[in-house]
Amino acid sequence: MTDDTRIWGKADVSSGKGASDENFPVGSLLLSRKLRPHVHAYYDYARVIDDIADCETLSAEDKIIRLDAMEDVLRGQRSAINRADALSAARLRATLLQTGVPFETATDLLIAFRDDSRGHEYRTWDDLLHYCKYSANPVGRFLICLHGEDPAAFGPSDALCTSLQILNHLQDCAKDLERLKRCYIPSDLMQLAGTQANDLLDGRTSPAMRRVFNTLLDGVDSLNQQARALPAHIRDRRFRMECAAIVDLALSLTQRLRREDPLAGRVALRRTDAIHAAIAALRAWA
Repeated sequence: MTDDTRIWGKADVSSGKGASDENFPVGSLLLSRKLRPHVHAYYDYARVIDDIADCETLSAEDKIIRLDAMEDVLRGQRSAINRADALSAARLRATLLQTGVPFETATDLLIAFRDDSRGHEYRTWDDLLHYCKYSANPVGRFLICLHGEDPAAFGPSDALCTSLQILNHLQDCAKDLERLKRCYIPSDLMQLAGTQANDLLDGRTSPAMRRVFNTLLDGVDSLNQQARALPAHIRDRRFRMECAAIVDLALSLTQRLRREDPLAGRVALRRTDAIHAAIAALRAWA
């Protein structure tokens, strides 16, 4: 077996997901046409490393080897082979060198996905926030740096990205546990409420698990309140509109998860939510 085959495997591990599968806009038409290719390069890289961490056929060791190889390509310490996964890291390296966006916005993601690969346990709310610091917050920081915005935007951006990540965990909590044997719901909250992770597979939310979800959503409400300040920190008008729309979508999804049962079926945004977000974006034009 060649060294490349040992590191990268015989085939890629793509999930087949794309930007259209995400809850929130990725490189939307609101963003500058000049910057969109850089956003797509970042998304493609993030999609690859997420797929590696979520692959059901790779061992934890093989996942870490591939993630380490992605970082080596990103840092220019390994040549990219002619495969989509390796090439995504090479393209993002070119973007970061061209734009001057810090490499940490890409390498920090690997910290979270290595934790995912190892099957890290989240015992407390603070554990979950620490995971989101690396799995989600770098995305917002990448966009802020790419647009040359003031670092003062980092705080509300981090709050928004963390909110979006936790909302996604709540949407997918049953699927994550069943398919990936992974649970992001803090175990201390479940213990306090008198429930446990396996109850996420019941097909409906028990009163005890609803208390856990509501506690998490209380935390998300606080994050959303901080995130409301984000558009005011953004000078670029198109980017400000995008931020306002995403903040509004986060508020809508939070409300839906309060009212609907994520264990009975995936709670998703609706057309009316998109309309409200568009109105929020237009209001941010001024």
